[in-house]
Amino acid sequence: MAKRPNAPAPRTAAPLRRTKADVRPKWADIFLAALADTSNVAAAARAASIDVSTAYTRRRLNHEFNREWQVALCEGYDNLEMELLCRLRTGEVKPAAGAKKGVRSFDNATALRLLAAHRESTTRERAQRQHTGVEDIRAAIDRKVDELRRRVMEAKAQRDAAAMAHAILPTQQNPT
Repeated sequence: MAKRPNAPAPRTAAPLRRTKADVRPKWADIFLAALADTSNVAAAARAASIDVSTAYTRRRLNHEFNREWQVALCEGYDNLEMELLCRLRTGEVKPAAGAKKGVRSFDNATALRLLAAHRESTTRERAQRQHTGVEDIRAAIDRKVDELRRRVMEAKAQRDAAAMAHAILPTQQNPT
C-alpha cells in the first residue's frame, strides 16, 4: 500500500513522566540495611533519619521498594532464626545473684513467638525467591519450630530435674 503524501504522522505514546515515587531517595539503602539487621521498621527509620510514615508511604507507592522491604525483612528473620538456634545450642550466660560466675539460661519463648508471628511473610518471600511451593516452605518452617520447641522443652526438663535433684539430695556439711 502506497503512503499518502498528506497523511498525518502516526501517533506515538507520550513519554512516561517520572514521579517522586520513581526516584530512589538517599535514605532507602540505609533504611533497608538497618531493616535487614534489626527486623524493626522503627529502628530502621531512626537509622535512616526518617519518619516511619515516610518509609510506609514509600513502600505503598513504589513496588520495587516494597519488594526490597520484603527481602530485607526476610533476611532479618533469617538472621533472627540463626541467632535463636545459636542461643538454643549454647544458652545465654546471665549473672547469678551473689555468684562469681554466671548461670547459663535457655529462655527462648519470646523469640519463638516472634518467629511464629512472622511465619506467613517469610514463607511467602522464601517461596518467591526459591520458586518453591508455599506448602513445602510452611512444612519446613513447622518442622523447624517443632524442633526448636522440643529443644527448649528438653532444656527446661533438664533444669527442672537438676533443681529437683538438688532439693531432694541432702547437702553435705563440712566437718569442723
